[in-house]
Amino acid sequence: MTNSLLWTPLFFGLLGLFLPKRLSGWWATLGTAVTLGLAIAALAGFDSGARGLQDTVDVAWIAGLGVDYSLGIDGLNIFLVLLTALLWMGATAFAAFREQERPHLFFLMMMLAETATLGAFLAQDLLLFVLFFDLMLVPFYFLFGAWGTDRADGVTASAATLKMIVYTLVGSLLMLVAAIATAVIAADGGQITFSIAELSRDPLGEGSQRWIFWFFAAAFLVKMPAFLLHGWMPDAYRAAPLPVLAVFSGVLAKVGAYGFLRVVLPLFPDATVEFQEVVLVIALASILYGSVMAFTQTNVRLVAGYSSVAQLGFITAGIFALRAGGADGAILQMVNHGLVVAPLFIIVAILAERSGTEDLREMGGMAMRAPVLAALFLIVTLATMAMPGSANFIGEFYILNSLFQSQIVFAFVAIAGVAMSAYYALRLYQRTMHNRKPEGIESREIGLRDGLVLAPLVLCIVGLALYPQLILHRTDRSVTRAVAAVNGEPESSTERLASTGLKRPHVGRFRPVDRPGP
Repeated sequence: MTNSLLWTPLFFGLLGLFLPKRLSGWWATLGTAVTLGLAIAALAGFDSGARGLQDTVDVAWIAGLGVDYSLGIDGLNIFLVLLTALLWMGATAFAAFREQERPHLFFLMMMLAETATLGAFLAQDLLLFVLFFDLMLVPFYFLFGAWGTDRADGVTASAATLKMIVYTLVGSLLMLVAAIATAVIAADGGQITFSIAELSRDPLGEGSQRWIFWFFAAAFLVKMPAFLLHGWMPDAYRAAPLPVLAVFSGVLAKVGAYGFLRVVLPLFPDATVEFQEVVLVIALASILYGSVMAFTQTNVRLVAGYSSVAQLGFITAGIFALRAGGADGAILQMVNHGLVVAPLFIIVAILAERSGTEDLREMGGMAMRAPVLAALFLIVTLATMAMPGSANFIGEFYILNSLFQSQIVFAFVAIAGVAMSAYYALRLYQRTMHNRKPEGIESREIGLRDGLVLAPLVLCIVGLALYPQLILHRTDRSVTRAVAAVNGEPESSTERLASTGLKRPHVGRFRPVDRPGP
């Protein structure tokens, strides 16, 4: 199952090269649909009570170097894999409804990008994780550079793409060095292994952990992107094709946050505790900076882009609260953000096609003859601002609750980001939907084809709002195990409850107050 899930997109992408151009987009969409079906089957067969990985593949790859082709599914990645498959299907279908230049290569790059992203989530070998992490750069280099849009101020798509690649490649090279150093130092003259599970059983000395931690952190923070490491984001977001940007912002940013949970916390626990407050400062700076920039931008892409910086700041804060509840909320929020930002970019594409501009100041009145589009956009907006009743509210509640337990000052600062998100989300909706309609702007209902792409994503937002426990229940054991590596807590909520001497209540979910943070 795991092998098929990983390689199906690339298989369809390669076969699509031999089909007529008019069919290449639909063939790619079929490939993403098959991948989504496999992801749903993996979730259906997932045992939330099992310990360790499920549906594993473990084959010696480069035996002399201790590198294995090792894949697996657990609570940390099962919903991120499902999110990847879902968003890629929506973005690929949206692109297939529109004419693309060189469609064979375009959809091949889309399929390669999906395989690389799935590989990063599924890899359980440290070097294999690094290879898939770097492979993600290749298709997006071509998708942004070859199919991107040059700006009126003279900044070309190729220049914006080069800037993105330089930032992310430097981070990736640091991570490669760190991965090799981790395996070599851990071996101490013995057999080298890159198995994440093996390396986590005997962490490195505190001195080695310090510098290796920052090499990995740099790569992950650039990918997200975080404050001070986001310099590539504005130019790249304005250049990228919008269907590509939907998956890039909705999924790839989560690989960095996932890397902290999968690699950094279990392998470098001492350094994680030591640098907790430094990373929390970066996370809070991302929340505040991203929020402020989002409500000062007039380009709709950048409103969504800077809001992503703020939301990834919340996710990072949840992880580095170093509490199981915060990490639960971080994973829920990763899925929430992907489900929100992907339809947001699709709506941006629809509005730009109708108005001929991406400038908020030149938009307005789109809801006049488009009540369905306005309703769908409203649901996305309310989720973006974490309206009570939405799954985004639950995710932020988990994160803020854990921050209050761990670092109460940081929690109060993070609350300001919650308030600011309401402003930029409502501003975007009001300016595009209900302001005075400029001359020459056409207001019409969303088409059936675009509705078939957008409506399922919005339904997922509504469904998760009604039942967030779908994710929380299945991620709890794996999340707690990752956090236990840092703070020495019991490895499951049942074990944590037993350690208090209390009985599990019949209704709801109980989580004892954690010990104070370092």
